[in-house]
Amino acid sequence: MIIPAIDFQGGTVVQLIQGEQKALERDLQEMLELFRGFPVLQIIDLDAAKGEGNNGALVERCCRAGYRVRVGGGIRSVERARQVLDWGAEQVIVASAAFRDGKPDFAFLESLQALRREHIMLGVDARNGQVAVGGWRKLLPLTSVEAVRLMEPYTAEFLFTNVDTEGLMQGIPLDRVREVRAATNAGLTVAGGISSLEEIDALEALRCNSVLGMSLYTGKLPLEVLRQRAMQAANKQVTAVDH
Repeated sequence: MIIPAIDFQGGTVVQLIQGEQKALERDLQEMLELFRGFPVLQIIDLDAAKGEGNNGALVERCCRAGYRVRVGGGIRSVERARQVLDWGAEQVIVASAAFRDGKPDFAFLESLQALRREHIMLGVDARNGQVAVGGWRKLLPLTSVEAVRLMEPYTAEFLFTNVDTEGLMQGIPLDRVREVRAATNAGLTVAGGISSLEEIDALEALRCNSVLGMSLYTGKLPLEVLRQRAMQAANKQVTAVDH
C-alpha cells in the first residue's frame, strides 16, 4: 500500500531532510484535500518526538478527518497511546520509547499489549543500519535487523525508516529493506527517500508498504497514479477479507 506522510513541526505541516533541515511547509487542510482517495495516512508529530512541544490538536484533527491513520511522535506511555486511539487512529507508532538502555524495553512493550497488538506499530529508525532514537540523534548498539527480531512478538507491523536517505529523493537501499524483511514475518512499512515507481514495485514484491513524503509534496512522483494504486490495493485487501 502507498501511504502519504503528514509531519508536524511548529504548528504546521513540514517536510524535513534527514529529520533536521526544513525543505518546505504546507497547510494541513490543503494536504488533507490533496490526499483524498488514499485510504491510509501516516501522521508524525516531530516536535513531540524530539520532546520540544507537541501538535496534539493537529494530530487529533487528522484522526477525525475520515481517513484511516497511523500516528507517531511522542507516544511514550500507554495512556498517550490510548488517547490517540480514542481520537480515531487505527494504529499508534512507538519508536524511541520502545528502547531503553540500548535495547528493547520489554516491560513497556508488554504494557502496550493492553491496547491489542494490531493497534501497535513499532518504529525502527536506522542510520547506517544502527537503530537511531531521540529524533534520530542518538545511535544504539543495536542493528535494525536485531531490533525487529527481538520485538516481533509485541507488534503486528513495523515501520522501518532509513534515515540516511530520508528526504533526499535519491532512493532507498533495497538491500537494507530485504535484510529487515527477512528478519520478521510481521507487517512492514518502509520510509526514507522512496522516489520512483520502480522502487514502490520492488517494495510491494517484498510485501512492504511505502510511505511517501518529499516525492509526493514536490510532484516528483505522479499523485493521481499513486492515488489509483493505493485505492486498488485497499480494494484488494477488502476483497481478500470478505473471502
